[in-house]
Amino acid sequence: MLLVTYLSVAYAVVAYAGPDFLTEYEEDPDQIFAALGTEVLGGWSWVLLLSVATSALASTQTTIIPASRTGLSMARRHALPHALARIHPRFRTPDVSTWLVAAIAAAWYVLANIISENALQDSISALSLLIAFYYALTGIACAVYYRRQLTRSAKNLLLIGIGPVIGSILLIWLLIRSVVDLNDPEASYTGTAWFGLGPPLVIGLVIFLLGVVIMVFWRLRDATYWRERAGIAPDPVTGDPAPGDPATGGPQSVGVKR
Repeated sequence: MLLVTYLSVAYAVVAYAGPDFLTEYEEDPDQIFAALGTEVLGGWSWVLLLSVATSALASTQTTIIPASRTGLSMARRHALPHALARIHPRFRTPDVSTWLVAAIAAAWYVLANIISENALQDSISALSLLIAFYYALTGIACAVYYRRQLTRSAKNLLLIGIGPVIGSILLIWLLIRSVVDLNDPEASYTGTAWFGLGPPLVIGLVIFLLGVVIMVFWRLRDATYWRERAGIAPDPVTGDPAPGDPATGGPQSVGVKR
């Protein structure tokens, strides 16, 4: 749906205004809609503003909701403080985790803006490195976790084996290319080097290392998650238990917890 939307909008803009119009806003592409809004929609240009506003709201939600649910999941498995697993009794949402993510996002936005607007843009570029990294790990983890299910059907092999691994390989390649590109200060919004590296790469490395510090600290404080060993995963398509899963009473091949 996103691909169709983006291509349709791009095609419509070029068809209406022509490629020469786009070159005028090459340095500031965000102003294209503002320039075309009144000309195309006339008195209905407010519809464009409303759609942009709702899009910004949706983007904010896509930042807070997945991150807070990740905190909830990790806290339930003792990989983060248990307070993050608290569920609000009325709204049935992870309220502590949600407020923490919102506070971190707001603080980062204010701090980056204090440095400069370019630093804020570079921090957004840095997020692409972290997203590529953890999605690549997720694809590999999927294939490893469900490895005993891959040979049960062609569908399993494709959807939980080949597909995630191919996605991980592509993301690892994109991650490497992005590291090379973002290492060039001229490719950043700031345009100057930080510690001899491009600002997006520096920001991405700092956030990554901060995550490592938090992980090590919490492992030293509560190693429950790292002592745990996963059982054999059920079939993700049908939900059937795996042969030999200790939970089903079959022959035990992997311990549930040590």
